[in-house]
Amino acid sequence: MGLLHDLSIKYKTLSIVGMAKNAGKTTALNYLIEEAIDEGVALGVTSTGRDGESQDLVTGTEKPRVYLDQDMLVAVPSLLYDLADAGLEVIKRTNYSTAIGTLLICRVREAGYVQIAGPVINAEQKMLCQDMLGLGSQLILIDGAIDRKSIASPDTSDAIILSTGAVLSRKLNKVVEETAHVVNLYRTPELEKGVIRDAIENNNFDDKIMLISDAGEIKKLDLVTGLGAAKEINGAIDEDTRYIYIPGAFTNSVICDISLKNLKQVQFVLKDPTKIFVNAMDWGIYRKKGFRLSVLKNIEIAAITVNPWAPAGYTFDNRFLLEEMQKAIPDIPIIDVRM
Repeated sequence: MGLLHDLSIKYKTLSIVGMAKNAGKTTALNYLIEEAIDEGVALGVTSTGRDGESQDLVTGTEKPRVYLDQDMLVAVPSLLYDLADAGLEVIKRTNYSTAIGTLLICRVREAGYVQIAGPVINAEQKMLCQDMLGLGSQLILIDGAIDRKSIASPDTSDAIILSTGAVLSRKLNKVVEETAHVVNLYRTPELEKGVIRDAIENNNFDDKIMLISDAGEIKKLDLVTGLGAAKEINGAIDEDTRYIYIPGAFTNSVICDISLKNLKQVQFVLKDPTKIFVNAMDWGIYRKKGFRLSVLKNIEIAAITVNPWAPAGYTFDNRFLLEEMQKAIPDIPIIDVRM
């Protein structure tokens, strides 16, 4: 039995997330579709944005097309329906809208290439997955075609498949380091149940930064974003502040001007790890200073795919890349989809 069979037993929905454009995400999707064909897994396929076209609409470069087999389910906007090489039967017309028409859930009657798309709103994507599961799919693959970060949200799928590769850097050790950093971020510990978590979840309806005491008392800051607000946040911390909830993006500018004393006193809380935009070097520096962070929900990585080829024309030795990645991340299945 292959990787996809094992994944289909454990999960119902998987998002494929590329660490960068051209990291091999669509190649990984096609690899998993081929495994589904071999293993007899009833597959549903959707996307955020649009994928499966032969040419990248932004860069103009050639892209792998998406080939679907008979009886698979797929989300296709009405304006892309006639562009499919595959024979498609409309099973359900949904109320989910896209920029290119009403979304249709189709069953593949004749195998072939399909341009796929789906809702860009996480809540609608989740409902679409439930629709497909109700129509007989054993596993849903969500291709993060446009917004590679938000589709990793734990609100959307049970786990993710992370696609990484040579496109990240000409230095192999840098590719490995950046991938391991993302894996570590996605494993950020969840805030334990109790007074603090309840206080945050009951009061985060307006997406304001919140300062919280050990007793769960909340002080909200009148800030639209935490970006560039480190000085204001630092000035608002008092002797009772123990937690700071940041609803949006978490970057260096959120904490760079917070004093060492305050940094050690408080623990930052985020909705999930997709909000973190801090590189590996700075992250290590903050951690050494006593910086602590937790999330309301972390992200499970089911597998990692590596692509040794970069569009710029350089490649890595595929076996060496795989070996180094497995050394750095030994507890997650890692596959080279081009081998």
